[in-house]
Amino acid sequence: MTTSAGAKLSALDLARLGLPALPLAFVALPLYVLWPHYFASQFGVSLSLIGGLLLLARALDAVIDPSIGHWLDRLYHHSAERVLRRCWLAALLLALGFVGLFFPQWLLGRSVSQADLLIFAGAMLLVCYLSYSVLTIALQAWGARMGGDRLARSRLVGWREGLGLAGVIVASLVSGMAGMAELVAVFMGLLVLAMVSWSSAVQPLPSPVTQGGWWTSLWQPWQDSRFLRLLGVFMVNGVSSAIPATLIVFFVQDRLQLGADMQSQFLGIYFVAAALSMPLWLGLIARFGLSLCWGAGMAMAIVVFMWSLALGAGDVWGYSAICALSGLALGADLIAPGALLNGVLQTQGQQHPHAGAYFGWWQVATKLNLALAAGIALPLLEWLGYTPGAQDAPALTALSVSYALLPCVLKLWALLLLFKASREITNKETV
Repeated sequence: MTTSAGAKLSALDLARLGLPALPLAFVALPLYVLWPHYFASQFGVSLSLIGGLLLLARALDAVIDPSIGHWLDRLYHHSAERVLRRCWLAALLLALGFVGLFFPQWLLGRSVSQADLLIFAGAMLLVCYLSYSVLTIALQAWGARMGGDRLARSRLVGWREGLGLAGVIVASLVSGMAGMAELVAVFMGLLVLAMVSWSSAVQPLPSPVTQGGWWTSLWQPWQDSRFLRLLGVFMVNGVSSAIPATLIVFFVQDRLQLGADMQSQFLGIYFVAAALSMPLWLGLIARFGLSLCWGAGMAMAIVVFMWSLALGAGDVWGYSAICALSGLALGADLIAPGALLNGVLQTQGQQHPHAGAYFGWWQVATKLNLALAAGIALPLLEWLGYTPGAQDAPALTALSVSYALLPCVLKLWALLLLFKASREITNKETV
């Protein structure tokens, strides 16, 4: 079933288009948080080798993302059905890669040397990351081709991001309450359900043929000043949000002097609050617009997170309140950038021929944000004199400054960039 420009989607339509984000969230949390420790403890592989594998696979994946977007643009030119067939194949490869990472013996069928195990794990990581990129970019480009006014675009992005948050919460619960076999089984079941749902969703019309070759398509987003301005805001804001995620373990254990189990509780509060905030932000966006609401979310995050500087040992309730209020602010971060990008593409032509390339570069920026956060925050902590486990006042002050003040400064910079760019970003926006 195809749709015309601006067709109003029902809640069921939005759920079908957003459901794939739920199992895709499993790929992010388990692979970054759970898999390194599990693989090291089960197979005796050093964390440094595992970290190197993750870094190499992620770097290769990020380099390929824009080309994946160009390839999907060509598929969208033919039909949405052709995109779905490739996405089913990507889902199959993703499932196999996920199984192979947690239970390599199931696919190898025998014990192997550690060198061969590392080669196999590296291959499975690359399969997972590339399959994840294909599915994510295809899903985002599908949504961009649906058209609609700013509220319609915001609802579509909101459902997708909200279901992604649900995936993070479900993955956390399953991993905490059951084992890795159960986690893999739940992931595979949800992935099949999501693909069936996506296959029955409303389809966009075929897009115009891409003009020029591979390089022309990849270069197209970099000639679009509105995209570049939006990308700049997105990256600075993304690094700001990623720094606390990088340092939360140190902050909880050394600044708050709480056990590792409390970290899961705080993250749960944060993500549940973000999920619950989605309807609120959609209502505000309908009344005040995307840019203004995104800016309001940033301002709220700054005001709330600054209070982290005043926290000390045992401040469970204070930090819980900060997590809850920061989660509420996160809702705007999750909805507004994607909806604004869809608007940038829509004003250039509803079925934009290079939408996949745009989202390919958007994925590169998303992944680069995490790398930049670690690359900025961890060396800064060391330079300021902090080491894990330190309890002296200067070290804890350095930790608080890096965890709380630095993200707020970057968030303020992003807010100023948004203020300067909002007129151009929203120019000719469908309202």
